[in-house]
Amino acid sequence: MAHVIGIVVWVGGLLAATHAFASRLAETTPEGQNALARLQQKLLRGLAHPGAAVAVLAGAAMLVIHPAYFQQGWLHAKLGLVALLILVDLWFTFRVRAFQAGHGPSTAGQARLAHVSIWLLLLAIVIVVVIKP
Repeated sequence: MAHVIGIVVWVGGLLAATHAFASRLAETTPEGQNALARLQQKLLRGLAHPGAAVAVLAGAAMLVIHPAYFQQGWLHAKLGLVALLILVDLWFTFRVRAFQAGHGPSTAGQARLAHVSIWLLLLAIVIVVVIKP
């Protein structure tokens, strides 16, 4: 149960943060940009990353309790997709930090790429877990 809750919070926070980042890039007023920057940080630090920690720790605990899962091919596919989700999370987080520090431009296209990637990875993870090919 904690694993599923962690995934929902993680992915929900990431999707909201990518949307806030794209909105921030389109915002023309400094006040609006600052408000969206604060929101984006709260979403990453307060939801997405704690959710990721819960999901990963609870998933690891499930594997310790049920080591037979390692014999099932679907688990390896799921873990590969989760690794990609972690990479997208890290890439987006570093892009946000670089943008805030004034190092290099970011575009709404990058935010959309992260957003769509997160959706597709979540969809693929759910399909793999439900179908267990």
